[in-house]
Amino acid sequence: MKVIAKPVEMVLWTDINGKMNPIRFKIANEDESISVIKIDKVLTIDREKLAGNNMLVYKCQSTIKGAERLYELKYEFSSCKWMLWKL
Repeated sequence: MKVIAKPVEMVLWTDINGKMNPIRFKIANEDESISVIKIDKVLTIDREKLAGNNMLVYKCQSTIKGAERLYELKYEFSSCKWMLWKL
């Protein structure tokens, strides 16, 4: 997987305990078009501290352009922002 670190727009739902469950996200491509990627499966959810910022790391799987792909999404607690970290 290659580090991308691009911000994304996320659609998710939360359960009664506040656990976030991502559904799909939008990302801007290099040619300025927008791609919507549906998250087929969340494999793991981990906590990490990167440069002093607490983050949740979601390892996910989706079908992108006809192929199964693994990738990582990160949620930063301090800014409440999502990013596509690795693809």
